[in-house]
Amino acid sequence: MDLRNYYVYILTNKYHQVLYIGVTNDLERRVLEHKNKFNRGFTSNYKVNKSVYFEQTDDVGEAIAREKQLKGGSRKDKINLIDCDNPEWNDLSEDWF
Repeated sequence: MDLRNYYVYILTNKYHQVLYIGVTNDLERRVLEHKNKFNRGFTSNYKVNKSVYFEQTDDVGEAIAREKQLKGGSRKDKINLIDCDNPEWNDLSEDWF
């Protein structure tokens, strides 16, 4: 049995104007990619590189379903989720690299 970890994460920009939700099997690598703008697109265009929330599961289907649920929710719901877990909106990846 393959025991992998999957992560649903939320990133924001410096002023918390934009929220980006993604899913990955390697959170540190993926956040590093966002921070270094390895992929052109939404997160690089809007300077979204601050990790403010993540959840972990060992079920890829559960991770994808949760990502879709969060993306479909309101901005207020996303903010409340972050506020409950990270009320200061600290960059959770600050000490990873």
